[in-house]
Amino acid sequence: HAALPGVAVAFMLTGTKDPLLFLVGAAVSGWLSMVAMDTIVRHSKIREDAAIGIVLSVFFGLGILLLTRIQKSGAADQAGLDKFLFGQAASLVTGDVLVFGAVSLGLVLGIGLLHKEFKAISFDADFSRSAGLPVRGLELAMTTMLVLAVVVGIQAVGVVLMAAMLITPAAAARYWTDRLTTMLLLATIFGALAGYCGAFVSYVAPRMPTGPWIVTAGTLIFLVSLLAAPRRGLVSRLVRNRRNSRKTLEENILKTFYQLGEEQGGMFAERSVPDVARRRRIPESQAVRGLGLLRRSGFVERGSNGWALTQEGEKQGRRVTRLHRLWEVY
Repeated sequence: HAALPGVAVAFMLTGTKDPLLFLVGAAVSGWLSMVAMDTIVRHSKIREDAAIGIVLSVFFGLGILLLTRIQKSGAADQAGLDKFLFGQAASLVTGDVLVFGAVSLGLVLGIGLLHKEFKAISFDADFSRSAGLPVRGLELAMTTMLVLAVVVGIQAVGVVLMAAMLITPAAAARYWTDRLTTMLLLATIFGALAGYCGAFVSYVAPRMPTGPWIVTAGTLIFLVSLLAAPRRGLVSRLVRNRRNSRKTLEENILKTFYQLGEEQGGMFAERSVPDVARRRRIPESQAVRGLGLLRRSGFVERGSNGWALTQEGEKQGRRVTRLHRLWEVY
């Protein structure tokens, strides 16, 4: 959002839509916004999130005002400048692609060279400072790279949707791994895939804007990750919770049988469903479900007057009861 005034000012000063000049203008504007946010946080009691909201709102509003002024000025070359709001990848020409491609390659190389240092200051700035790393300089370098990344994507998806492209691929990648390096690679793949899918939809369907479809594709990738990721996905968590719930129910019913055998004698005596449910303080339907699970595992069997432990069930009940008692004592 803060890059928009720089694009407008660059056009007002030169009167041409040169991508390199837009890049410089947007970078300067983005830099000024970062300096403004940093100054507000350091020299006032305003928190960082509030400072971000204040600065970006002011810069974005200024950018809209400048774009409006340009459109009313009657400049011959101003047509299409408003596409920076929502993006128009179809308007990119060979010169744009070369400039943005060179900047993107530089960003990739910069991340590769400073990966260790960026990781250190991101997770523990105090330790990095004590280890002798130039934390302030590295933060400025990271900020500069972020500004350039935003500027590169503005003409494709626009300033409004660029935030989604910064966040969504990384958020999707986080569901698949615990390693930062792997997450960076996955986020890169997801971002590229979203860009390809958005461009493809825009190519095959008439009058379909590229930028919103790129963001839509990225959102779909995030939703798939949210649902289907093997460890953090909602489906796997649901399956894991059901498995844990089933295991807890089985162990508690086995412990109940064993405790009743200790108290009343007859470890292999038959117990009724109401007796088990009353002792465990659970609904009878839940007790029946647990007994069915235990019977399939060979730990209990059904007799003429109720349910009883098998030899294997008695061993398992003794083991579970012992472990629970050790934990309770601990």
